[in-house]
Amino acid sequence: MTEVISDEISLTEAERAGVAAAAEAALAFEGRRGDLCVQVDTPEHIQTLNRDFRHVDRVTDVLTFPAWEGEDPLGGDGYLGDIMICYERAKEQATEYGHSLARELAFLTVHGVLHLLGYDHMTGPEERVMREKQTAILNGMGVIR
Repeated sequence: MTEVISDEISLTEAERAGVAAAAEAALAFEGRRGDLCVQVDTPEHIQTLNRDFRHVDRVTDVLTFPAWEGEDPLGGDGYLGDIMICYERAKEQATEYGHSLARELAFLTVHGVLHLLGYDHMTGPEERVMREKQTAILNGMGVIR
């Protein structure tokens, strides 16, 4: 199950449903199950989290906080972790890339889920794998640029 929280941001029901659908699509694509929380939040809160946990004092578009350590992303109880999305950054990037806010929110959600499942993009080959998976998942949802 995917819980979508937006205490400080007024998400529309369509935005909320799109975020949840993107998370579930990413899990299904990977043949995985598990629970997670996606919080859509303010730039100030995202910057604070980025500073406190990654030691990078700036706003970013998405942060992930896996609930697991080691080799098994599902841990013992099936809870995968939390994804934090900066709503303002998503709006800016949607404009910058010339696509809808719904597409950007879906992209950031899928990106976050893949991180929770253990994928990363620190090297060229890792980045290629993540990009291919993100594209396939979004295309499968009918979410295109």
